[in-house]
Amino acid sequence: MRDIVILGSTGSIGVQALELVAANPELFRVVGLSAGSNNLPLLFEQARNFRVPVVGTTASRDAWSELAGEVAVIDGPSASTEIAAISCDIVLNAITGSIGLGPTLSALGAGNRVALANKESLVAGGPLVMAYGSDRIIPVDSEHSALFQALLAGKRSDVKKLVLTASGGAFRDRQDLQDVTLEEALAHPTWTMGPMVTINSATLMNKGLEIIEAHYLFDIPYSQIDAVIHPQSIIHSMVEFVDGSTLAQLSPPNMKGPIGYALGYPDRVKASTRAMDWTQKQSLDFAPIDTSRFEAIEVARMAGQMGSIATATLNAANEMAVSAFIDGRLRFSEIVQVSKRVLADVDKGASGARGEVRDLADVSAVEENAHMIANRYIKELSH
Repeated sequence: MRDIVILGSTGSIGVQALELVAANPELFRVVGLSAGSNNLPLLFEQARNFRVPVVGTTASRDAWSELAGEVAVIDGPSASTEIAAISCDIVLNAITGSIGLGPTLSALGAGNRVALANKESLVAGGPLVMAYGSDRIIPVDSEHSALFQALLAGKRSDVKKLVLTASGGAFRDRQDLQDVTLEEALAHPTWTMGPMVTINSATLMNKGLEIIEAHYLFDIPYSQIDAVIHPQSIIHSMVEFVDGSTLAQLSPPNMKGPIGYALGYPDRVKASTRAMDWTQKQSLDFAPIDTSRFEAIEVARMAGQMGSIATATLNAANEMAVSAFIDGRLRFSEIVQVSKRVLADVDKGASGARGEVRDLADVSAVEENAHMIANRYIKELSH
């Protein structure tokens, strides 16, 4: 029996993780949950259904008073950070955004293994996370789970290149991106995800952030990490070795496979996801990424080469720009431009954007500065 804590339990990853737990009660026991205040009824239902002893929420006591007496509740902005430190076998961090960095560090600091679905932990604070070493971090992003599995087949010194696959998002075949609507941007062709990740997929910023994540997770130079369009989302990523061999991990586009692999590692959880049906005809297509239409990957790569101050800046600016697009204050085509301009502005400043963050306070200061500059540009461009 493996004790697990799930942070962000009411989101897509958290819900699917609990479905896996329900299907494998002999393997997993949930000892802690946390979520924001957007879907408290679901959090309450999860706590009761899985008999969870403690939950965390950002909601005030008035909002969760009905749980009083049933389970212990930790509330306030640091709830997830406190829940992450509960002694357990593995903490699944499925929080969206850089607010997941504190809980990741808390879990690692408490000696817990982390199933990491919060890429922003590495994008905003890569050096802080990797200071704990890579042996207690199991990636949950499907691309990084694929790389993790393929890398087990050879020596790290034999790796020539990591190749992340990208569905291409909603606009891989669309030339004019000037008048994209929110509804169009949220219509992902192969995956069902939250709005922030879905829009990041549409701009391909998600793939840029994943390149940064891969750099930290696997200690591979940016020059050896590529990305390619693969519309079917069946090959989740590939590792090319020095002898010319390429190993790929394949499965249908379903997050339960990577979630189950991370929660069960080093064992595999049976039937985490459906397998490929090889009795049916399959097509696997690949195409290079058109960086003239999608600048995000090169912007992210540039930030990565500058250091973690730059990647934290980029992530914070992008979060602001995506939120502004969702609110109707920014065009889709301006999302990446705002992030690019913020990064350039910070680099011209007195302290610059090159170098590494030293602690959480550093990350907060970098993000606050990026938010301020991003807001200025968003107001200038506001429609």
